[in-house]
Amino acid sequence: MWGIIAVVALVVLFVGGIILLFNKLVRYRNRLDNAWHQIDVQLNRRADLIPNLVETVKGYAAHEKSTFEMVTKARSALMSAGSVGESAKAEGMVSEALKSLFAVAEAYPELKANQNFLALQEELSGTENKISYARQFYNDSVMAYDIARQKFPANVIAGIFRFNEPREYFEPETPGYKEVPKVDF
Repeated sequence: MWGIIAVVALVVLFVGGIILLFNKLVRYRNRLDNAWHQIDVQLNRRADLIPNLVETVKGYAAHEKSTFEMVTKARSALMSAGSVGESAKAEGMVSEALKSLFAVAEAYPELKANQNFLALQEELSGTENKISYARQFYNDSVMAYDIARQKFPANVIAGIFRFNEPREYFEPETPGYKEVPKVDF
C-alpha cells in the first residue's frame, strides 16, 4: 500500500516539476515577445514623427533632396522590417539619416528656432530614449530566456515542448556604435 502511495507521490512530483518548468519557460518567452513589441511600438512612433520632421525641414531647405530621400528610404526600411535583425539594421539607417537631417537643420538658424521643429525634435529625443530603454529590456529578456531554456532540467523540457528556438539580440548597426569616442585635451 505504501509503495503505491510513494509511486503516485513521485509521479505527481515529477509531473508537477514538468508543469512548473513549462510555465516558467512560457513566462520567459511571453516576456521576451512583449519586450520585442515594446521596441516595435517605439520604432513605429519614431517612424510616424519622421514625415512631419522632413516636411518642416523641407520648408527651409528644399534643395537638400538627397538627405530627404535618405530619410524616406530609411523610414521605409524600418516600416517593412520583418525580423529583429532587419529592424536593427533599419534602425541604424534611420539614426544615420536623422543625423544628416539635423546636420542640415544646423545650417538654418530660422529653422532651429521654429516651434514646430523644436517640438518634433523634443518628441524624437524622448522617443530615442524610449527605444534605448526598450532595446535594453529586450536584450535582457533574450538573455533571461536563453538562460532559462539552457539550464538542466529545463533544457530537456524546452526540447520536448519546442522552446529551443534561439532569439536574436537587438544590436543597432549604426557606424561607430561600439566605438569609444576619443577625447583630446
